[in-house]
Amino acid sequence: MTELENIKEYEQKHLNFVREKIGKVKEKLTKTIAKAKAGQKDLEKDFYNDVRVKTSTYEGIMETGVSVRQQQQMLMQKENRWQTATRDMETLDKLDKNSYFARVDVQEDGNQTEKIYIGLASFTNPDHPDDYLIYDWRAPISSVYYDSGIGKMTYDAPMGKQTVDVSLKREIQIKDGIVENVLDTDEAVGDPVLLENLSHQSATKMKSIVATIQQEQNAIIRDTSSDLLFVQGVAGSGKTAAVLQRVAYLLYRYRGNLNPGQLILFSPNQLFNDYINQVLPELGEQNMVQMTYYQFMSRRVPHLQVETLQERFEEALDPKQQNVTTFKSSLVFYDLVNRYAKTLNQSHIQFKNIMFKGQVFISKEKIKEIYYSFNDNYTLRTRLESTKDALVKILNGHISSEMKQRWVEETIEGLSKEQLKLLYSKYGDKIGDSDKEYNFLAKRIVKQALRPVLIQIKKQRFFSINRQFAHFLKTVPQLVDLSKYQITEADWQKSVDNTIERFKAGQISMADVSIYLALFDLVTGKRPDLEMKYLFVDEVQDYTPFQLAYLKWNYPRAKFTLLGDLNQAIFTRQNSHTVMDDLKQLFDPAKIRVIKLLKSYRSTMEITDFSKYLIPDGKEIEAFARKGPKPVLAEVPTEIAAIDLVGKTVAKNNEANESTAIICKTLAECREVAQQLKAKAITATLIQTENQRLVKGAIVVPAYLAKGLEFDDVIMWNGSAENYPTAADDKLVYTICTRAMHNLAIVSIGKPSPIFANEPKDQYELVKG
Repeated sequence: MTELENIKEYEQKHLNFVREKIGKVKEKLTKTIAKAKAGQKDLEKDFYNDVRVKTSTYEGIMETGVSVRQQQQMLMQKENRWQTATRDMETLDKLDKNSYFARVDVQEDGNQTEKIYIGLASFTNPDHPDDYLIYDWRAPISSVYYDSGIGKMTYDAPMGKQTVDVSLKREIQIKDGIVENVLDTDEAVGDPVLLENLSHQSATKMKSIVATIQQEQNAIIRDTSSDLLFVQGVAGSGKTAAVLQRVAYLLYRYRGNLNPGQLILFSPNQLFNDYINQVLPELGEQNMVQMTYYQFMSRRVPHLQVETLQERFEEALDPKQQNVTTFKSSLVFYDLVNRYAKTLNQSHIQFKNIMFKGQVFISKEKIKEIYYSFNDNYTLRTRLESTKDALVKILNGHISSEMKQRWVEETIEGLSKEQLKLLYSKYGDKIGDSDKEYNFLAKRIVKQALRPVLIQIKKQRFFSINRQFAHFLKTVPQLVDLSKYQITEADWQKSVDNTIERFKAGQISMADVSIYLALFDLVTGKRPDLEMKYLFVDEVQDYTPFQLAYLKWNYPRAKFTLLGDLNQAIFTRQNSHTVMDDLKQLFDPAKIRVIKLLKSYRSTMEITDFSKYLIPDGKEIEAFARKGPKPVLAEVPTEIAAIDLVGKTVAKNNEANESTAIICKTLAECREVAQQLKAKAITATLIQTENQRLVKGAIVVPAYLAKGLEFDDVIMWNGSAENYPTAADDKLVYTICTRAMHNLAIVSIGKPSPIFANEPKDQYELVKG
């Protein structure tokens, strides 16, 4: 036998031993689950038989309540026991199929060498509970595998830094209980195993990367000291995957003190959320809170339609009003909102009349008079709360006078026997005295009728945020010198008019909605979320400084992890290069950590080398050594020829069971391409909204929805000089091209975009049709 065969035989025997112990625990756990489930069913069946019901006395009612509560607690305990056992069984099933992926031999302080096997979760020998047969990849000792080669290394342990001597690092590939391959290496994670994983076809769901975590990714995963961890990673560098493993690590490390509801991820779109939603369950953890910034805004303004991704992208393509949008997106403007809000303690608060039956019940002038009647030391929050209290008193004072109104008498006269019966059963027995009875009914009717007024007061609907926001925008030229931001007063007034017109149509732009809500929160005294402990933002390059400041205000106790690629800033091109300067104003610079991921693992070397010539800062991007065909730049004379070429490519890829993304600049282009492919009987799914799911095969998708995703093959639709005329589109083109894992084709109707002019001729294959 060769040395490799001897090693494989040894590792297979060890694996068999581990799986035998896993089987033993599974057998015991199966009985526990069955018993727990049966006990739960019995308790549910006998629930009311075991409850002591006594309702004749106060003490009896209390005893009954205690009895019900005891039964509920017992039921919950059995339910929790069953759920815990079921989760444990799911983990054991995973370990049974693929027990571990690595072995590290370490020696500490002259002690005997210990073999550390690393897998998805920890598992101890049921016969010797102190004997770890598998260590969780998140355990402190497991970092040795990810961070070191052979020799001495230090890792962070609960009792402080520990130094160990690493004598063996072995990568073990297991499939369904069989050791398929072993590789001894002196590197952190060997390239052959990584290459094997990267060579697979893409999938509609992202998978975990625990077996191939790189050293720089491990630094992201295990960081616990930074208030802000900023990950600048090139396209395909594994930044999103690393951050999802980071979430799993944090839940493991702070088990009992941190739950999934205290972590929130802001992702670029719902399509991406769907793509990543299996990673944490695969690692044995529940998903954290996930949403897009659009969803975060929209749920707060149900009366307004927030600008969609499509509208925002197409607006970003329009250079008009760009200076105004950039200014509104800045930290200077965020400070301006706060300055303006403070002035409202003295004047210019905007109220609406409180209406009742189509008439003014309390005038806006009266409300304003009350609002400014309180002491100067009142905050905006206490001023508004005190105003609400005063309005409720006015409302209560109106009840007696309103009871004498003709409409009340008419309402009482029109009450049916059923309605009278309902009123009495709700509020007490029928009263004998007719005057008392009338007053009783009148008061109930008036209170019920005035309930909408009470709701208006309680929900502060008398405060007009729309008018307040418009007033703020009109006041801006008095608060700041607009010329410093290359904005004329005419430009500013035009933007104000646009905002007001949108309001009339029930709409608000993405640039305005954060400002709108920040102002509303300051005036109403909304309290921030103090429970959220970790916040993650993916594709942070598409966030404005104002949006990040607003997130910081909403989650003041959360540690932030921001990840993105400044080369893919397709929405915030103007301010993406100053993002770090802005972040230093929001966070303590001493608590900021920046990690750069410069190596792209997603694409072949040929695609990565091609893509880095598309952007000014591309030289620093490193390609992983995975070979593939050169990108194809196809120049065709007509749209018909372009569709023919795309159709043939998709048909070939579909036969090979490969995923293909035809990525267009706009949604209108996508619809046109999808329609023409359908006419040729070529199957391709049109992705029009972020609420759709990824499907296997070919899709047609706009560039702004493809962010963060990857496909076996990418076809860039119409990369012509007409469609992408200037360098202003370079980041968009870079984003499109870097979605490809194995094959990239650019189809240009006519002369290709000047963005491709810097490409060395040997980096791609030119095809003319």
